[in-house]
Amino acid sequence: QVQLVESGGGLVQPGGSLRLSCTASRIRFSMYGLGWYRQAPGKQREVVARISSGGGATDYRDSVKGRFTISRDNSKNTVSLQMNSLRDEDTAVYYCNAEGLGLSYWGQGTQVTVSS
Repeated sequence: QVQLVESGGGLVQPGGSLRLSCTASRIRFSMYGLGWYRQAPGKQREVVARISSGGGATDYRDSVKGRFTISRDNSKNTVSLQMNSLRDEDTAVYYCNAEGLGLSYWGQGTQVTVSS
């Protein structure tokens, strides 16, 4: 059974930083594009950042460009999201996604709360 497990969430003050990680198991990791999504209370899930299977291409939603960086390590089956200059509006549950070979997998989510 494929598993995606996120870690690194927590409470941080505005302007602070967090690094999220997602480790996958039982998956041909290098064959999948990866993404981080988030869902705030009362809102739809939205894409935050994505990275191609080889890591050569990335894209970000406009509101996080220049603040967030997605990266992957195919040798460790891990995808990370470095989040800097966090804002109140970044508060959400963050989910890791792996998509490829006609399949899509999700992690259970990790809470990020930005508050003073």
